[in-house]
Amino acid sequence: MRSIIEKTKYFLKESKTILYPTDTVWGIGCDATNSDAVKKVYKLKNREESKSLIILVDSVEMLERYLKSVPKEALEYLSNTTKPTTIIYSDPINLAQNTIAGDNTIAIRIVQDEFCRNLIRKFGKPIVSTSANVSGDPTPKTFSEISAAIVNNVDYVVNLHQDSIAEKSSTIVKIDNGNVTIIRE
Repeated sequence: MRSIIEKTKYFLKESKTILYPTDTVWGIGCDATNSDAVKKVYKLKNREESKSLIILVDSVEMLERYLKSVPKEALEYLSNTTKPTTIIYSDPINLAQNTIAGDNTIAIRIVQDEFCRNLIRKFGKPIVSTSANVSGDPTPKTFSEISAAIVNNVDYVVNLHQDSIAEKSSTIVKIDNGNVTIIRE
């Protein structure tokens, strides 16, 4: 796995797009701090930049580098769940502007998958994670369900877990002024 991580990290550092397995579904990714790379993801998905993206980090410590503050409710929620959980936070910092929603929020997940966690740790920055489909199409549950339009147009496809079936997308929770709202179970 070390050589796959090194090769994937190379593409991320070069502002390229990747197709990779996550702790939920297969994702299209790039350096979440690089607006040019993020533009490529929107183009691949045929998605408007007004729709924000999910960002993956490897730890609470990394999360803290990309938010003005981490709400205590988020830390409590995360400590009580075992499912992959994406939380929508207010006031992101140090990320590409085109990853951030118009209401100045960002969806971030502390990834649980070993490959993703090690990749992000070695890369040293968060990565984008958006489902590997063209906007409007169903989210693929397996690598073989990913359309040729995606597979053939990313810069690098990670050769790992291509025979796995995704359980489902992450739970999405919004935390705003101490209120916890479940957006997607």
